[in-house]
Amino acid sequence: MVQRSVLVSGASVAGPALASWLARSGWDATVVEHFDHLPDQGQNVDVRGVGRQVLRRMRIEEAVRAAHTSEVGVRFVDERGRPVASFPAGTDDSGGGTAEIEILRGQLAELLYEQSADEVEYRFGDRISALHDDEAGVDVEFRHGPDRRFDAVVIAEGLRSRTRSMIMPDARPRELGLYIAHLAVPRTDSDSRWWRTMLCGRGRVIFLRPDNVGTTRAGMFFTSNVRGLDRLGRDDIVAILRETFADVGWEAPRVLESLDNGSLYLEDIAQTRLPTWSRGRTALVGDAAYCATPISGMGTTLALTGAYVLAGELTARDDPRAAFARYEQLLRPLVTQAQHLLPGVPNAVVPQSRAQRTLIHTALRLAGTPLARRLQATAGRFTTPRAEAITLPDYPMPQPRPMAA
Repeated sequence: MVQRSVLVSGASVAGPALASWLARSGWDATVVEHFDHLPDQGQNVDVRGVGRQVLRRMRIEEAVRAAHTSEVGVRFVDERGRPVASFPAGTDDSGGGTAEIEILRGQLAELLYEQSADEVEYRFGDRISALHDDEAGVDVEFRHGPDRRFDAVVIAEGLRSRTRSMIMPDARPRELGLYIAHLAVPRTDSDSRWWRTMLCGRGRVIFLRPDNVGTTRAGMFFTSNVRGLDRLGRDDIVAILRETFADVGWEAPRVLESLDNGSLYLEDIAQTRLPTWSRGRTALVGDAAYCATPISGMGTTLALTGAYVLAGELTARDDPRAAFARYEQLLRPLVTQAQHLLPGVPNAVVPQSRAQRTLIHTALRLAGTPLARRLQATAGRFTTPRAEAITLPDYPMPQPRPMAA
């Protein structure tokens, strides 16, 4: 048999997971990443439902669990840091405001890379500059290095993927009018293992989360009608954040003081909602295909599950186009559930007025009572969590050796 070849663009989560499955199934797999290194540690992500099942099938779950951030749940606080309501972490595959498994995004990417590096060719510091699909294969031009031909190409990039525009020039994210800034701040004695969140009013939220590397992860949500702030230079972004959160109490002054040091990432939150996830022999996976936003808590689960289903279908079918169609058919119900946000988002989670904040605090206090949590747990026995909206198919793909924790 002639060995089939695939090019995957993007080395975060979906890309290495997909390449790993395909390489073990006999494909010649190459991953190209425009950065010259793996993603940095980034913010906390969780893995739920079918995503957890994929980790088990990859035999990487225990290694991921060993890198847990130590977060024990989410706690909403007022402007003095006093608890408003607390929600403990889940104790199963899908429950809890904080998942049973929380890991820094960059650490998950590193584990996936380590598992696949011996079987997959990685090209860092390069990117696709052109795609030419002649229905029998795809000729790929790179910014650096010679052109190559592949049987299939998969774009596993982010929400605003440049490569996606080569095959879907009309694709536009669905904007939510909400930004989030991510950074790491020095850990202090006031920090805990709780994910602490304060609703600041006027469309702002600030939070602190524990990590496993000796710092604390901070985030700042704010609403804005102006798009493109994420493309500004660092100094301008810092100035905007300081002005936006200048009157906020609790831990805001500490976070603002840390803006001059370390990494800072500003994300314009949006969803990817496309009528199809493929064109010819090129397909999309992860955020490039179906970003559900950080608000959903489902991004990593979708990336891992999408990579597994796409790999399984490519392995099972001779024609990549038939595999892409079946992958979309199987995954759509999970994506639809993940992209269903609370009515009124962003104001439902980032209140504008004092009255909205008071209303949300009242609802949180009621939902956080032991009785309410018991009722929710009872009701959950008769409903299907959205992270389990599909039954994960079984594919005859070789499993790797277990990764040591």
